[in-house]
Amino acid sequence: MKLTVFKDKSKAGLRVGAFVSDSQIVDFSHLVSDASLDETAVMGCFDLETDFLSKAASAVTDAEIIIDRSSVEFLSPVPAPRKIICIGLNYRDHAEESGMAIPKSPIMFSKFTSCVIGPGAAIIVPGGSTELDYEAELAFVIGHRSKNVAKANALGHVFGYVNFNDVSARDFQFADGQWQRGKSCDTFAPMGEYVATADEIPDPQDLSIRLRLNGETMQDSTTAQMIFGVAELIEFLSRFITLEPGDVIATGTPPGVGFARKPPIYMKDGDVVEVEIAGLGVLSNPVRAAK
Repeated sequence: MKLTVFKDKSKAGLRVGAFVSDSQIVDFSHLVSDASLDETAVMGCFDLETDFLSKAASAVTDAEIIIDRSSVEFLSPVPAPRKIICIGLNYRDHAEESGMAIPKSPIMFSKFTSCVIGPGAAIIVPGGSTELDYEAELAFVIGHRSKNVAKANALGHVFGYVNFNDVSARDFQFADGQWQRGKSCDTFAPMGEYVATADEIPDPQDLSIRLRLNGETMQDSTTAQMIFGVAELIEFLSRFITLEPGDVIATGTPPGVGFARKPPIYMKDGDVVEVEIAGLGVLSNPVRAAK
């Protein structure tokens, strides 16, 4: 199932549904609540301990609630994650292009939930930054409360997978000597268009991953190049942090980022950036200067 969150121009509140074709969505918001949905209600859908997915699978065939995508505004398919955990330098070639040693264990950092935006929403160049960079990433969404999970069982804790852009203000990041400000400005966590449930992605370590800037391919790799795969990351992270349904973990970016190019290439007002991962569609966002 390709789960999406949106606003319907004819109805109040958030809506939850799934793509049944490239142009049509089935709306099963009524499975969550009879009232108008808010972010808290939507986030409850990611808990695999509930029967939401089984009910949603039945609703997909209900032609009465199919709507055209042109009538909706897409939001982040994970509108309010409790945690956004990111992994740095998780592709061998990206570590090398960054001039960094190959990590012996996952390098973890976080983004604030206020960074989250959906497809089509603008990435804002923060005031004072002139080095806004892109990073195409596979992200996964946790479906079970997870602590001390063994690698062999780890993929069973995944609700699904989503395109993610780890937007980074490199001038902030490098000036501060740590990554928080440079990674956590508003709009710096675009996701979407949908979360593909885990059954749609048999092997998360066998997916092509690309990023285009104004139509030009800047990153082109495969998740097979990850140093630490999804299962290893869940095992590692859950030793130290209790992972909860709806948490988003971004798995790192392949080579080709802007700051490592000669000369560097940074995003600017008027650009359009696209992340495309096999089975996850395309995440497209315009770039705008701060007002």
